[in-house]
Parts: sequence; structure tokens; C-alpha cells
Amino acid sequence: MVKVAERTIGIDVARSLAMFGMLIINYSVITGAEGKGPSWLIKLTSLIEGRASALFVILAGIGIALMTKRAREGNNQKQLQKARQSICKRALLLFVLGMGLYTIGWTGDILHYYGIYLFLLAFFIGLKKRTNLIIAGVVILVAQVIQLTNDMFTGWHPNALYMEYIDFWSISGFIRNLFINGYHPIFPWFAFILIGFVIGCYSLKDSRILRNLLAIGFTLLVIVEGASVLLTKLLTPVLTGDVAQFLFSTGPILPSILYMLSAIGSSLIILVIILMVTRKADSYWIWKVFVPSGQMTLTHYIGHIVIGLSILELLGRMENQQLLFIYIFSVGFYVSSVIFSVLWKFKFDRGPIEWLVRKLT
Repeated sequence: MVKVAERTIGIDVARSLAMFGMLIINYSVITGAEGKGPSWLIKLTSLIEGRASALFVILAGIGIALMTKRAREGNNQKQLQKARQSICKRALLLFVLGMGLYTIGWTGDILHYYGIYLFLLAFFIGLKKRTNLIIAGVVILVAQVIQLTNDMFTGWHPNALYMEYIDFWSISGFIRNLFINGYHPIFPWFAFILIGFVIGCYSLKDSRILRNLLAIGFTLLVIVEGASVLLTKLLTPVLTGDVAQFLFSTGPILPSILYMLSAIGSSLIILVIILMVTRKADSYWIWKVFVPSGQMTLTHYIGHIVIGLSILELLGRMENQQLLFIYIFSVGFYVSSVIFSVLWKFKFDRGPIEWLVRKLT
């Protein structure tokens, strides 16, 4: 098995666990299991929803920062340009893979958005950390303005809201979905990968930096969640219908400023805790099991669609399911993925899809 650096272990473990969270949410949505189960399980699912995918995108930004570290720190323009070309090639391939998944019916795909995030990020890798943070803030603010001044349900089927996008294959519909009101639109989701890139520019072995990131994460989460509850409670009697809940929710639909800040906070907390735990020598052998699956998340993402949904179809479990079954199925699929990854890594350096991406880019 390929040995990995101590810092990489924590990042890969976080990536693996983020993938696990995405399995739960994706399977619960596609099978109609949302809100069907014990109250504690419904609450747990709501905590995971939109957070696992946010962490996943933030980790992508960290990965790009690590990949371009030498070029950035040496301010080597030739190396930076080479890195940009490599990122853009990878972005194009991910975009194509995502669109391929969309054509076979996976309308909740994140890969084609992910490809655009990477493509855009390629133009920001040479900027200062503060500049990228400001840009991330502007992206979030612009997204909030768009949400308040536009009909965010345009394009979605009225009888299948957030399940079927009617004009996805038209130019205007595709651009609208990609930038404004799709599952993971550029405004504001691009901010996640920018935030991740900035985090990755710091030394994640430095205990002081980790403590600061943890403090920022807790502060953001507590203040934003508190503001959400307070504003919703105070303004519900004033605003008609569910407007207050709609405006001040920290859920991913729609991704408001409060959601973005809350998701960044929770992602920082989870990431730092994992980094702190996995760097302890006596716990390394436990976490090492999860590293290969964290390095093969692209393979497992495609696998959970192609293989996972095929299994659910064969079992006759594609509709009207309960959350308890979805959690059992997701745990089973995740454990199988971890075992497969460990066995695969004994012989190969990269996962099958990762090898293909590397070969083509």
C-alpha cells in the first residue's frame, strides 16, 4: 500500500467521511425517504444535508492548494501556468463525467458543478489569501442578492420541485441551473472551494493554526445558528407564510448567507477535529483503513450511482423508503467501498476512475 504523509491522512479521512455523508443524503432523496423515520434520524439527516457536500468541496480547494504549493510559494509563473493547465484539463474531464451521469438520469450530480469550480479556481491560484477570501465573500453576497431579486424556482417542475429541472438542456436553462438555482450553483457554492483553497495555503500541521480554525468554526456555527433561530422566531409573526423560515434557514435549499457561513463553520470543526485525531501516532493504524477510500472518492461517487442505484432497483427499493433502511444500506455500501479501496490499494496506486483522470490529464 502506498504510504501517505501525516497531513494527507487527515484530509483523506475527512474526504472519505464526507463521501459517506453524501451517500446518506443522495440515497434518501432519490428514494423519497426524507422525513420518513424516527425523529432523531430525521434530525440527524437534516444536520448532514448540505454539510457533507460542502465539506467535500472545501476539501477539493485544500487539495488544489497542496498541489500548487511549490509553484505558489516560489512565485514561479511558469509552474503556475502549468498547474492551471492541469487543473483545467481535470475540470473538463469531471464536467464531462458529470454530464454523462446526468444523461443517464442522475439529476442530482455534483461533478459537472465541481468541474466548473475547478476551472474557475485555476484563475485564482496566484492571488493572495486575503484577496481570495474577499472574492469568496463577494460571491456569497451576490448569491444572496440574486435569491432576493429573482424567482429561484424558475426551471423546476412545479410538481417535482428540486427533483426535475424542465429546461436543463436549453442554453438559458443550463446557465440558470449552473449559476443561480441548481443543486450546487456557482453562486454561492464557488465560495466553498475558494475557502478551502485559502485554508490549504496554511500549514495544517501547525497546532496554532488548527486551534484558530477550530475557534473560527465554532464561532461561526454558534452565531449563525443562533441568529437563524432568533430571526425566524422574531419575524415569523411579521412576515406572511413561511417567508421567515425561507429567508433565515441554514438549510442548503436555498443556500443563503446563513447556510454558507454555518456550513463553513461546521466544515472547519469537522476538518480540524479529524486532523487533530489522525495525527496521533497511536491512532494511525485505525484511520489508515479510511485513507484509500478518501483517495478514491471519485470512483466511489460514480459507483454509488451506477452500482448502488442498480442494487436498490433490483431490491425494489427505489421509492417510498424509510430513513432507517437508507442508513443501513448506506453503511453497507460505505463499508464495502472502504474494504474495496484497501484491497485495491495493495496492488494499485490509484483508484480506477482516478487512474483514468490522471491518464487523460
